Amino acid sequence: MLYEVVKFASAPLAHAMCRPHISGAAHVPRTGPAILAANHLSILDSFLLPALLPRHVTFTAKNEYFSGNPVSGFFMRLGGSLPIDRESAHAAQAMLDEAAALLERGELFGIHPEGTRSPDGRLYRGKIGVAWLALKTGAPVLPVALSGTEKVLPAGSKVPRPARIGITIGEPLRFSGDHTKAQDRRRVTDEIMSAIQALSGQEYVPTYAASFKASNGMS
Repeated sequence: MLYEVVKFASAPLAHAMCRPHISGAAHVPRTGPAILAANHLSILDSFLLPALLPRHVTFTAKNEYFSGNPVSGFFMRLGGSLPIDRESAHAAQAMLDEAAALLERGELFGIHPEGTRSPDGRLYRGKIGVAWLALKTGAPVLPVALSGTEKVLPAGSKVPRPARIGITIGEPLRFSGDHTKAQDRRRVTDEIMSAIQALSGQEYVPTYAASFKASNGMS
């Protein structure tokens, strides 16, 4: 109920502030489970996408989004995002288990396979959690390309600003394989990232965004 109230109040604001251009919305199933796998340009991505789609979408968001920025923390809590401790393998698996339970109940789950915001607008290597979910649950994966969201709340800013954004949702992808096998998880993740890149047109970087940030002293 809280999610619906927040969505009712926030959707008009998101439309007015972001003037979104959305294509491929028909690929989102009216019922049943699906995984929305999106690129990651802004800390508000996990709020804007659910606000602008008709169905309830539960997203993951790193702990820092809840505690580091009061604006993002406010939106993450209102949007019902699942916090994730990226430094704890146990916490990450617990989040994936919770996401799998959501999918098995027929809900939509959103995830940013890059694991953290792109530091420079390029698309970075995906982490294998998205593949684990797809192979474990059998849910289809919808690749999603976001654009312009980094202009709504630029890195270091605390106040959102008007900026036009784009959302492109690709056709559902289904995968076969064993979720317990690392080779299958890597293969599926790479296929998902390739589908996102085809929609977004971003330059692809075959390394993790977190590693790039760490090696360049970025947060």
